[in-house]
Amino acid sequence: MRFHFLALLLATSLANAEVVVIGNPAGPDSISTEEVRDIYLNRSKALPNGQRVTPFELPEGNNARDAFHNEVTGRSNTQLKAFWSQQVFTGKGQPPREVASATIMKSTVSSTPGGIGYIDSSEVDDSVKVLLKP
Repeated sequence: MRFHFLALLLATSLANAEVVVIGNPAGPDSISTEEVRDIYLNRSKALPNGQRVTPFELPEGNNARDAFHNEVTGRSNTQLKAFWSQQVFTGKGQPPREVASATIMKSTVSSTPGGIGYIDSSEVDDSVKVLLKP
């Protein structure tokens, strides 16, 4: 019974998080879900305009992170850990740099040429550009 309640609570919190993909104001005006997936799964190193991309990640346990990966990469935290462990071990790449909060995500993305990240839509302000609403 307790497990069902926790599962329902998690599903409700994920449903309430409306995540948007944000970018540096000087970057492209939009990006596709597939392009974001490729960036966050180390398949692409560039934005649609050809600019080198720098992705950023919120910490585990953050509702926006869970919603983002549920909607965009289709991977759980466990799957992401395994994926990035393999990427690092084989020398193919490093995971996106983690930032502690939506506020830090916005300031980091806005000050990084080619920066991309995600936050809850309620956190968006003029410092960043919304590139995608998955």
